[in-house]
Amino acid sequence: MKYRINGDSDCPLAEVTLAKGEKIKIERGAMAYKANVDIVGKMNSNRKGLGGVLSAIGRSLTSGESMFITQAEGLSDGSIIGIAPAIPGTICKLEVGSKQYRLNTGAFLASDDSVNYVMKSQDLGKAFFGGTGGLYVMETAGEGDILVNAFGALVELTVTPDTPLTVDNEHVVAWDANLDYNIEIASGTFGFTTGEGLVNTFHGDGKVLIQTRNLHSLADALSPFLPNKSSGN
Repeated sequence: MKYRINGDSDCPLAEVTLAKGEKIKIERGAMAYKANVDIVGKMNSNRKGLGGVLSAIGRSLTSGESMFITQAEGLSDGSIIGIAPAIPGTICKLEVGSKQYRLNTGAFLASDDSVNYVMKSQDLGKAFFGGTGGLYVMETAGEGDILVNAFGALVELTVTPDTPLTVDNEHVVAWDANLDYNIEIASGTFGFTTGEGLVNTFHGDGKVLIQTRNLHSLADALSPFLPNKSSGN
């Protein structure tokens, strides 16, 4: 994928250049501008016909994903499309092929058309606690580039067999698909006494990408200053 980052470091967007007939997938509603690019909404599934419809519905119900995804196609060489994340922060490219990734909810921004999502089932403990897709988590497949977005900056952390890594669930963006992980309450079984909420502990040998800011923490910080609908203030 040929792209450049426009805007400042806090609120960037990705401008992708497409050759004639070249296609990419983008997050639904992420287009900011385009020139000589055709966009169409498609079922969020690799299957066709009724099976594709049922697959897209299943993805939506089990993972929280939209049933639809936007496909952009260049109508001439040098076509461009600007893709803007929903939140301020960082855009990063991951190369998919020999290495595949799992993505937390909301991390996907765009990908080559040759890159797909597949649903991987999680055990009930991960599904019950996690924000990483409910009963299923999304894993990349195929070969090409994928753009992910983060709230704040992106930091790459290393997991080794001798050094498991524990990350607050709201800070996890993506991780190597070969890593195992457990989701648990940070302060133990009987309550959120530290205020940290849910954490992911990763095991194995690989990388984890985290974001430096937590969207839910920002919402909680702003909540006291927002109008209260029940009181009319």
